[in-house]
Amino acid sequence: MRHEAHAHADIHTHTHDQHRGPAAATWSMAATATLHCLTGCAIGEVLGMVVGTALGWGNLPTTVLAVALAFFFGYALTLRGVLRAGVGFRTAFRVALAADTLSIAVMELIDNGVITLWPDAMDAQLDDLLFWGSLLISLAVAFVVTAPVNKWTIGRGKGHAVVHRYHH
Repeated sequence: MRHEAHAHADIHTHTHDQHRGPAAATWSMAATATLHCLTGCAIGEVLGMVVGTALGWGNLPTTVLAVALAFFFGYALTLRGVLRAGVGFRTAFRVALAADTLSIAVMELIDNGVITLWPDAMDAQLDDLLFWGSLLISLAVAFVVTAPVNKWTIGRGKGHAVVHRYHH
């Protein structure tokens, strides 16, 4: 319960650490947070694209599924770690939302933007090098764009800084 009450205070009010000013966010911290986000996004993106493509779905429903699964797996990875720290599910879910929403949204916007703009990538099939190559490059571009966003949010005591309060 202590974790539950502490987490509630962290999300809805200023913590003692926040009164001392912003955390010193390093590029290493940002890269770690972004890699964490990228992992969940990549699992969801690949699974969504594989399922949509295998079922013969069009681009829009396949993309919607891929984005939904990217958010699901991104949140699930964070949720798993926070729950391991002994936090109740409801609070852990709020922590995951607070930590990952902006990061996943930016990553998905960039990733899907690159795929949409890449000639013929939206029509590539699973056995096509273009499918996997464009996906890999789009995720790499998304990582590069999202890392500064994560550095900024961590420096403000937000984003993955919220998650790190539960790692002892």
